[in-house]
Amino acid sequence: MTTPADAPGDILILSNGPGEISTWVRPVVKALRSHHPDTSQIRISVVLSPCANASGREAEMARGLPGVDRIQGPEHFFSFLLSGKTAENWDWHPHGVVLFLGGDQIYPVVIGKRLGYRTVIYAEWDARWHRWINRFGCMTANIVEAAPDEFRGKCEVIGDLMADVQGDGDTQSVRDGLNLKPGYDLVGFMPGSKKNKLSVGLPFALAAAEAIHRLRPQTQFVIPVAPMLSLEALAQFADAAHNPDIRLVEGATTAELVEPDAALPRLRTPSGVEVLLWQGTPAYDVMGQMQFCLTTVGANTAELGSLGIPMMVLLATQKLEAMKAWDGVPGLLANLPLVGDGFAKLINRLVLRQIYKEGRLFAWPNIWAKREVVPERIGPITPKTVAAEVVEYLANPDALKAMREDLRSVRGAAGASAKLAAMVLEELRLSHSSDTSD
Repeated sequence: MTTPADAPGDILILSNGPGEISTWVRPVVKALRSHHPDTSQIRISVVLSPCANASGREAEMARGLPGVDRIQGPEHFFSFLLSGKTAENWDWHPHGVVLFLGGDQIYPVVIGKRLGYRTVIYAEWDARWHRWINRFGCMTANIVEAAPDEFRGKCEVIGDLMADVQGDGDTQSVRDGLNLKPGYDLVGFMPGSKKNKLSVGLPFALAAAEAIHRLRPQTQFVIPVAPMLSLEALAQFADAAHNPDIRLVEGATTAELVEPDAALPRLRTPSGVEVLLWQGTPAYDVMGQMQFCLTTVGANTAELGSLGIPMMVLLATQKLEAMKAWDGVPGLLANLPLVGDGFAKLINRLVLRQIYKEGRLFAWPNIWAKREVVPERIGPITPKTVAAEVVEYLANPDALKAMREDLRSVRGAAGASAKLAAMVLEELRLSHSSDTSD
């Protein structure tokens, strides 16, 4: 008879979007493997569900995570949910835990029951299905307090997984790779990973780089290239022959892809301004070298915030139909074939009107703090006006220092991934114990 100490077990992680994989799955898998590096004892599988914010490359991202044994992409999710069988007909150990790290909280209920596994949910904003879930790792105490009295014992405050975002610490090699000049500032751009954002976001970034360079020549620029986005595909968004949306950006410029033999690839504008392209992933080390970053909305604002990097969050509305990542019925309508763009324009006009009225916040640090820790610029913004603001920040070290300190105070203490991993491993031991005690 096996004992809980030597019996193998499965940990099945349910997740969905690129942000969840980078900021939730990655640190939790790392924490799990720090306790159980032996894959013959603890096998970690990741099953992805469809996500409105997905790039289509999430499975490849997950395959690149050290410590993950098996991956199933979102195209097979609902078949797995209904039948309990994966596309590759995976085998399962008798004992295991289903860990929810993104998607719909009903999924671990269904899959846990089907596999006979215990279940753990990371609850970022709320916790559901208390009766059928074994444990909840909650980001804040509010989630515990909102639980029915009889189920509060299942809930534990562990903090924010995104606070565990960190680089590997080899800053000198990063600086060498960037060839940062003494006394120069590094400004980063994170314009997105999908066509809907890049078609406007990349031309906007290049125009902003030129405008910043004119005002402050002692500035260098870098784009951490999204995982699985090829340089050739990225460069097409800087080419008017492939991207007609360049004309929507005031002062927009084109750029060519340059790939030197012994240096980082870069996009070079006709005036000679260069934006380096950093392909390492995760890009936390290069992000950590930025004095400032211009970023679109998304999980990248949480990553930058957790690293304490001053930023400005941009939501340019020059192309309203590009904004399609809404939840529920609006998201479904905006993504319909043929007619989706029309619905998206209408929905976004209504949403933006409501945003201005209610003062809604988009950047994760601002959402955490319930106030504007970092500036958000929404609407028909221009690269020239944004560049002037960036230069003003760069010329004011005290303002940058204050923003960094504010970001660090908002993000909270690190350690949530270790606490969640400990919770999962405890549930795995309980699954063995309940069997051996029978």
